[in-house]
Amino acid sequence: TEVNSTYYRMPNRHMLWHMQAKTPPRFEFVIKAYKGLTHDRANYREHFAKLKEALQPLVDVGKLACVLAQFPTSFRNNEENRGYLRRFRDLLPCLPVVIEFRHREWINDETFQLLADENLGYVCVDMPEFKTLVPPVVRATADIGYVRFHGRNYKQWWQHEERHERYDYLYSEDELAEWVPKIKSLEDQTKKVYVSMNNHYRGQAVINGRMLQELLDLVRRPAKPQGVARGRAPESAVEMIAKADGHGEKREPGGDSPRDSGMYQR
Repeated sequence: TEVNSTYYRMPNRHMLWHMQAKTPPRFEFVIKAYKGLTHDRANYREHFAKLKEALQPLVDVGKLACVLAQFPTSFRNNEENRGYLRRFRDLLPCLPVVIEFRHREWINDETFQLLADENLGYVCVDMPEFKTLVPPVVRATADIGYVRFHGRNYKQWWQHEERHERYDYLYSEDELAEWVPKIKSLEDQTKKVYVSMNNHYRGQAVINGRMLQELLDLVRRPAKPQGVARGRAPESAVEMIAKADGHGEKREPGGDSPRDSGMYQR
């Protein structure tokens, strides 16, 4: 489950202990980094210490999939911010972390090498291909692969009354099929791939999650010999993850909407 509410409010140890206690043994949580670590970074050292402490109950039982750090478009590729990515790793040592950029200028070999050197995963994204936004580039820079589908709502990405309207988009089967070989490539290069549907405005994430899972299962399923029943698809290292959030929370610039999106875990 991708927990987005932790972007809006710093989680605490008590909260995450209860979350892990209510889930089965193999359940995993992706914790979105608090906004004080990615957007308003004035007191980042204090926030890193609090997040590290809060995550410990998940770490203790092996239920922390990773920390998702989504940086805003204003986080540009410069020496200061490259240094901050290194500090991000230094202040969360030994924890799995994936980085999502929103500005296109980060997408180059130097960035991918930096992420690989620091053992930070790169978050591949599908979103409108505006001039400054990140294109659908696929790279593996750590043991974890991560893909987030934000929708292709060009009309309302920048122009909307409510922030969550930008995610009002239903992918077609052909659009999702474009990602099947890309996800398989990530699977071949990593130990596990997490896929999150963030096009959650009207429950499209549930529909598209099932569609993508069927497409992935189809390419893995062995050919059916004549007269032989078809069995299950081979075991996959791709996890389709749900997005879990509190309702009614205030939406703030830079974060995803705190609505639920209806994906599930395989």
